[in-house]
Amino acid sequence: MSTETLARPHPSTPADAASDAGALRQRYAAVRALSRTLAAPLSAEDQTVQTMPDVSPTKWHLAHTTWFFETFVLHAFDSGYADYHPDFNYLFNSYYEAVGPRHPRVERGFLTRPPLEAVLAYRDHVDAAMLRLLDRDLPAEATGLVTLGLNHEQQHQELIVTDIKHVLSCNPLSPAYVPAPEGAHHPAGPLRFVGFAGGVLPIGHDGAGFAFDNEGPVHDSVVPDFGLASRPVTNREFADFIEDGGYARPLHWLSDGWATVQARGWNAPLYWRRGEDGHWWHFTVHGLRPLDPDAPVSHVSLYEAAAYAEWAGKRLPTEEEWEVAARRQPVAGHFLDGTAEEPRAAAPNTDSDVPVQLFGDVWEWTRSAYSPYPGFRPAVGAVGEYNGKFMCGQMVLRGGSCATPPGHVRPTYRNFFPPDARWQFSGLRLAEDS
Repeated sequence: MSTETLARPHPSTPADAASDAGALRQRYAAVRALSRTLAAPLSAEDQTVQTMPDVSPTKWHLAHTTWFFETFVLHAFDSGYADYHPDFNYLFNSYYEAVGPRHPRVERGFLTRPPLEAVLAYRDHVDAAMLRLLDRDLPAEATGLVTLGLNHEQQHQELIVTDIKHVLSCNPLSPAYVPAPEGAHHPAGPLRFVGFAGGVLPIGHDGAGFAFDNEGPVHDSVVPDFGLASRPVTNREFADFIEDGGYARPLHWLSDGWATVQARGWNAPLYWRRGEDGHWWHFTVHGLRPLDPDAPVSHVSLYEAAAYAEWAGKRLPTEEEWEVAARRQPVAGHFLDGTAEEPRAAAPNTDSDVPVQLFGDVWEWTRSAYSPYPGFRPAVGAVGEYNGKFMCGQMVLRGGSCATPPGHVRPTYRNFFPPDARWQFSGLRLAEDS
């Protein structure tokens, strides 16, 4: 996932400095509190388990996001700061070669110690120091790193939800992470295609406000005319693909995708389970529940998304096409708002010229490889390590999901995963040539 990269903070005028500092302090407190809220329903045992290499224990997420502020902010800008524990740099570093050696990623679930209470005390220790620091007049470099750290923590908040869903799905009791909410159910609207005019169009972040370095620089891209589906593909539509032998025939699959299906025995999206009555159920953050046919399909890989699109006689959009369409829309949708939920169908949209659910509910796979934009240069220093070195063998997703904190995504936001990844809330939207 696109994490841990330098931001481009929008400079403030001197008159705005005090209000900006107060807003940053408030935001720091709110973001840090949400991580604790997401962990609150979980036992200490829940927070220690790692069920696959891509999953990290909740306890590790709570510690790693704290380590980020300690390492990159407090060490640099608070000369009186005292580390909470000398071994935590080794335990909770993620990928930063420049910061030193680290505990192997695949063994994070072995860390029964430090116990959860020590991790929470670590958070309290760092938070107290950070809030004192944020009361001071800080240079732009410091406030930029704090802003980066908060966006980094929001990415880990999404991972807390997706990772614990995988952990609990491996329990034969199918326990719920949180209770299911009560709310109106909307049927999925008819699928239609909205036309967009192409041309030589600007793509990427223009530098105003926060962005990760992989979102820029803004550049011109040739985008042909295209059509984009009015909504994501639903569970009902994906079930039709399955019933038509979608996982049993190689016709619609990329070669690597078909090999993966055969090697791993895939026959449905992750978390789908066929009931004794023949109907589909799926494991959710609310436990095992009947499959909602109108909700966007989620937890599919790029391989499955591309196979479905081929079966449907369409294709996946490029990330440039997706961005062109999304720039017309407000960044609003079903995001993570205090408690975890599942993707759901959007309310009916009467405007036939506007795609719905471009933001929230499910990340949407694109057919674009995760590569640097023209003129991209990795940020200098340790915090610039993460994005650039992963620009190989991964594919771009856009739009955010029901596990993405509100305010975290933009039309230019580039998420990325390997094409076989499916434990995230990843879905698809169809595209066509005009």
